[in-house]
Amino acid sequence: MSAMAFPPWAVWLMLLGLAAFAGMIALSIRRNRGIRRTLFAFPYGLWIVVFTLIPLLLIGYYAFTDRSGAFTLDNFRTFWDSNFEMRKQMLDMGFDPADLGIARGNVNMDTLIYSLWMAFLCTLICLAMGYPAALFMADRNFKLGSTLVVLFIIPMWMNFLLRTIAWMSLLEDNGLINTLLGALGLPRMQLMYNSRAVLLGMVYNYLPFMVFPIYNALSKQDPKLSEAAMDLGANAALTFFKVTLPLSLPGVISGITMVFMPSVTTFFIPRVLGGGNTEMFGDLIERTFLSADNWNVGSALSLIMMVLILLSLTTLRKFDPEGEGGTMI
Repeated sequence: MSAMAFPPWAVWLMLLGLAAFAGMIALSIRRNRGIRRTLFAFPYGLWIVVFTLIPLLLIGYYAFTDRSGAFTLDNFRTFWDSNFEMRKQMLDMGFDPADLGIARGNVNMDTLIYSLWMAFLCTLICLAMGYPAALFMADRNFKLGSTLVVLFIIPMWMNFLLRTIAWMSLLEDNGLINTLLGALGLPRMQLMYNSRAVLLGMVYNYLPFMVFPIYNALSKQDPKLSEAAMDLGANAALTFFKVTLPLSLPGVISGITMVFMPSVTTFFIPRVLGGGNTEMFGDLIERTFLSADNWNVGSALSLIMMVLILLSLTTLRKFDPEGEGGTMI
């Protein structure tokens, strides 16, 4: 099925989504006994239906069908065996894949494990760097706290693409870092096109998403609680571990969520800083959709990643059921 194809069922699917949206509007008007409140929710509801509900239904359809539109689960088997389609074609032609040296492939599973590991490292580093920064920013006695807030916000005004490409001028063979090393008489280092460069780019781009939820949680704390703990004989370390840290855990959970989820699915950073030597699950999905032009397998991989993200969110939300950590400022 071509990526540019727009099958008739898709039109009916969109009409179904719009009909569901119209039903939601009618129900909202009935419950609110008026149209005024409903009008404020109209743009948001339309956005959800057109850009969230309908694409999800399309992905679900492609994931459970083959190129002819027939129901199949083979797309999900490709996740466990990256050579599944090739092996199936050989069997259909009467050849034994084992005789041709075509064994089961673990590329997709290995890519997912690598992506989870990189996301875990990124989240851990962001937490180790972000919590102290948020602690200083939230300290009312720290005069440069507002300056730190601005320094974290300013890079976010720049496009994500440009921020990532800017690191190339620093890390490449003739970049600023290697130029300085050469000027100091030190050997040049291979800083680009490896996992370290990818991890550095991920930490740089996602660090603010760890800092601001923690800063939000810390800034809401009543300083009198820490003062009361110290009046009762607790030192600074005990006050931190018994008062400050527990009260800031909702912000920590929110920050972990906002860093880990996009880190798993990122695809541009590995392409630019990894140079094709590293591939994460987001790259695999994009390559399956665009390069291989296989929307069915790409949709199945997307659903698998979506389920993993939902499970992670559900697990993390148990530690912050009321969303007290907030998100950004």
